[in-house]
Amino acid sequence: MIAAMKRRAFITLLGGAAAAWPLAARAQQQAKPPRIGFLGLAFERTAGEWLRAGLRDLGYIEGTNIIIEWQWAQNVDELPALAAELVRMHVDVIFAPSSTFVEAARQATTTIPIVFAVHADPVGLGHVAALARPGGNITGTTMLLTELAAKGLEMMAEALPQTRRIGVLWNPTTPSHSRALPAVETAGEKLALELRMVPARGLEDFDSAFATMAQERVGGFLAVGSPLVVGQRVPLAALALKHRLPGMFPFKENVVAGGLMSYGADPNYLYRRAAAYIDKILKGAKPADLPVEQASKYELVINLKTANALGLDLPATVLARADEVIE
Repeated sequence: MIAAMKRRAFITLLGGAAAAWPLAARAQQQAKPPRIGFLGLAFERTAGEWLRAGLRDLGYIEGTNIIIEWQWAQNVDELPALAAELVRMHVDVIFAPSSTFVEAARQATTTIPIVFAVHADPVGLGHVAALARPGGNITGTTMLLTELAAKGLEMMAEALPQTRRIGVLWNPTTPSHSRALPAVETAGEKLALELRMVPARGLEDFDSAFATMAQERVGGFLAVGSPLVVGQRVPLAALALKHRLPGMFPFKENVVAGGLMSYGADPNYLYRRAAAYIDKILKGAKPADLPVEQASKYELVINLKTANALGLDLPATVLARADEVIE
């Protein structure tokens, strides 16, 4: 009888252990850090640092309680393949900073959540159904470049009142430029400006673009926001000085690098806000139900040292409106 009781106890113990094993395995799987897929361009790594900072604010430490799968493209043409690779990795969220990256990610998946930070026109490009209710698997923060580019042209006309011919440096690989350029053209007509549209797909096109603007005798240029403009801000500022062309840029980083002026939202802030979207999604929220947040603060930054180098005497009214003047 004692032997039989021992056998029954052993079988019960074994059965309990067997039942507990799947639970332990599931708990171990659940303990694995979530994985974020990051789409970026190799020449602009600042975006990665901004995202890390935003995640740290929320308690996420890379390699400890979150894993980031970095995918750095040498050029825009490589983005679709890298987005497809992230899908094969089964990441929990794809971070696609702007329209250029969102388009590649959107083509790769309709199920994995996609979060953006500085999207220029998410509704206009059909990446979300509406700002209030995005629908689908895409959401994030936006700086509304379509309106921003037109406003930048207005500010440039005020800063350079004697200039009637302006170059517009744009990128054919940036999806949002199909929306921004018509807005800039409309603003140019209202301001009675002659605009010269000058495309540049990559750094290798900058020399010919500036040569074209010089031949057209423009008095300045507007750089429409794109990953190329912020990523190649140093050579862009150097060429502007070389050709003695004042430029209006979308990001403060361009002015810090030596550009004349910028008008736009703080991308650092937007990336940090985008990290909050990732956090909510990892905790169970659906992208379709997370409203797209618009940047609420836009700043005018002027590099007075560059103005002096170009021999410009900017109007006092423009300097007074500046949120920051770099001397």
